[in-house]
Amino acid sequence: MGFARTYAVALLGLNGHMVEVEADIGQTLPAFVLLGLPDSALMESKERIRAAAKNSGVPLASRKITASLTPATLPKGGTVFDLAILMAALQAAGDVPGTGGAVFLAELGLDGGLRPVPGVFPAVAAAVRSGHRRVVVARENLEEARLVPDAEVSGFRSVADVLEWAGSTSPRLSRPPGQAPRTEDPPEPRRRPDLADVVGQAEGRWALEIAAAGSHHLSMIGPPGSGKTMLAERLPGILPPLDAAASHEVTAVHSLGARRTRLTRLMTEAPWEAPHHTASTASMVGGGSGVPLPGAASRAHRGVLFLDEAPEFRRGVLDALRQPLESGEITIDRSRASARYPARFQLVLASNPCACGLSTGLGDRCTCSPRERRSYLGRLSGPLMDRVDLHLSVPRLSYAEVTATTRGEPSDVVASRVRAAREAARERLQPLGVRANADLTGAQLRDRLRLPSALLSPLHRLIERGDLTVRGSDRVQRIAWTIADLEGAASPASEHLEAAIALRISSGPRLIA
Repeated sequence: MGFARTYAVALLGLNGHMVEVEADIGQTLPAFVLLGLPDSALMESKERIRAAAKNSGVPLASRKITASLTPATLPKGGTVFDLAILMAALQAAGDVPGTGGAVFLAELGLDGGLRPVPGVFPAVAAAVRSGHRRVVVARENLEEARLVPDAEVSGFRSVADVLEWAGSTSPRLSRPPGQAPRTEDPPEPRRRPDLADVVGQAEGRWALEIAAAGSHHLSMIGPPGSGKTMLAERLPGILPPLDAAASHEVTAVHSLGARRTRLTRLMTEAPWEAPHHTASTASMVGGGSGVPLPGAASRAHRGVLFLDEAPEFRRGVLDALRQPLESGEITIDRSRASARYPARFQLVLASNPCACGLSTGLGDRCTCSPRERRSYLGRLSGPLMDRVDLHLSVPRLSYAEVTATTRGEPSDVVASRVRAAREAARERLQPLGVRANADLTGAQLRDRLRLPSALLSPLHRLIERGDLTVRGSDRVQRIAWTIADLEGAASPASEHLEAAIALRISSGPRLIA
């Protein structure tokens, strides 16, 4: 009886930490001791490992088995350590040859099968960064794990397959009967809705193009059926493809996300998240027991987070978005661990003008009192709306607009202009270390991209009257830079600034920030 070591990866957020799984076989009565700050799911692995080993034809030694996961101070949870613990125990007993520095990431079934685990993409990436290129995963995780450059990944369906790969020649090896893949075929790529389907709403289309070109947040207020949701759904289709760094970040988040999908390629399109208005704070920003999982805000990283019927969301859920809107990341602290996730998304809010939704500005059919209307939109707090760049009023469509035979430009035409504007902004902003106009800080606008005082005089008057805050003034300037980029101008002119002011305050004085 002896000692052996294998390797696994513990994830805290998207940060992977190498874990040494040590096993020792003692000359005492049979027992299985697991050390290293395991959670309840990991403590249960002892019984899964015993059953999986027995049903694979290589039962664990009838001695005291001590398995230690180091560093011991690092919180560890879930089922991802099952296979690493089993391989360490079998090597310590002399049933399997050594596997060198191989990393094992798989859950065990009682029948000896290997089951997929979440977070394989960031876990394999962490292993490669640490110098451990050989990785063993469940067969269902193989395609996802192979997305990591320089990784030497092997995928298996059973413990017996892993033991044969490791060099075992035992004639007792057995596999689960009737074994088959446990995941469905990857879903077909979803067709993005096209802007050509939107009837009328020329100003809404223009605002959507500006939002895409500058990565600006957008709020739309209008009666039901005016096209707010249709416009929002078409925003991802005109956003540029993700670059390499963003693609790896987004893929890592979705690998770890609660809604598990089979990842067979890097995600290159901007993600889209549209949670229901009954969503909790934890589902929006992330949470859960043990190590917190990413929420909708992080799954929308480098994409769009759409909140339809925004005033119907709970106030605490909406205000929880204020911090990530500024910082672009979410840090979730729990008693056992702290996890940090990226959350640089574009927020799109769609709201009715009142609770009944019939107000058109004239109030001819609306049954809400002025106080009820103010109270309804007042659910969107001032500090939240202060962080939204574009405030758009979406009018009800007329019969002539609905029946018009002419249609607007398709998404691919608009997307080409957005890409050109993004490229112009990238060349200008690269020395500042930011990616889009919406990411500019107030200090950068005033020190590095300062506009002439004469051009900014309308903003100064709005600030003096109390109609615009300094933060709001900065956001107007960002919008002006984006409009200038779309028109191919070297810097904003007075007409660009006037258009930016109109887009900032078009939803009425209550929303001016």
